[in-house]
Amino acid sequence: MPFAQIVIGPPGSGKSTYCDGMQQFMSAIGRKCSVVNLDPANDHTSYPCALDIRDLVPLEQIMEDEELGPNGGVLYALEELEHNVEWLQEGLDGLGEDYVLFDCPGQVELFTHHSSLRNVFFRIQKMGYRLVALHLTDSYCLTLPSLYISTLLLSLRSMLQMDLPHLNVLTKIDKISSYGPLPFDLEFYTEVQDLPDIVPHLLEENPMMRHPKFEGLNNAVIELVEDFGLVGFETLAVEDKKSMMTLLHSIDRAGGYAFGGAEGANDTVWQVAVRDGMRTMNVRDVQERWIDRKEEFDEIERKQLEEEAKANEAPSLTDDAGEEEEDSDIEEMQRHIPDSGVKIVRRP
Repeated sequence: MPFAQIVIGPPGSGKSTYCDGMQQFMSAIGRKCSVVNLDPANDHTSYPCALDIRDLVPLEQIMEDEELGPNGGVLYALEELEHNVEWLQEGLDGLGEDYVLFDCPGQVELFTHHSSLRNVFFRIQKMGYRLVALHLTDSYCLTLPSLYISTLLLSLRSMLQMDLPHLNVLTKIDKISSYGPLPFDLEFYTEVQDLPDIVPHLLEENPMMRHPKFEGLNNAVIELVEDFGLVGFETLAVEDKKSMMTLLHSIDRAGGYAFGGAEGANDTVWQVAVRDGMRTMNVRDVQERWIDRKEEFDEIERKQLEEEAKANEAPSLTDDAGEEEEDSDIEEMQRHIPDSGVKIVRRP
């Protein structure tokens, strides 16, 4: 049974960067992964592209033939994909059991009310794929109460529209400290609780919001989000190994992923640890790493990289000692890993 992630989100949220980083991360843990580009406006992908919608419907040709702008051209292209979904199905058949990442366009109407993208993935679901929708949003939205509330509405609408196992992700969390202090801890934003507490900050942001009609609208929006009780957020710093491991562990739980016989043979301790969720980060860890003590942790990581670089340049006479240290490190890690049923055999 193949598995896949549907990567959606507004422009600039880091969808293509995520697909590139996640493909590399999966390769590092021994999970075969392919990326499918469904964005006809993305003509310079940073990742190896297994399938590209531009091979089916070039955006420039659509815009010229149909006299459409960029947004209209993208919508037209997705409608064409819906009518020619057999092209996509045949391409996916050629990928076998690969884990697939679908890099989708950034036009929000495609995953809030337009039906083509949803219908395409419903057809793919019938092929036996276990799908998880991943809605990415730039963490900059936390800096303004109005942006945060808009993000809540967009996330909720996309969850209802896509009608799939779904995770909302705040990307670029490693940049959040550069935007200035937040009025609440990160947990307030990720857990989406006590939303009425944000109203005073919303009024400070824009005096117009003090008008009685906006007060009623704000309360109605907050009540709507709280009544559904669906929206919550994961966090991601795509260049941080622990952050990627934590997010992938959440995705695997949401999609019911369980690695098969081809995955697990002769795996390193690190690979097994990733699957078992060893040392994943909770929101308090993220708060400490990227907000409260970012500079301190950055300095620690910088020194670790320098030490690793020096170790790699050390003479070969230290190889035996290094192997002994590695063996002790592996034994220490093994004691903390839950029994996954996989026998770990070290490669010679």
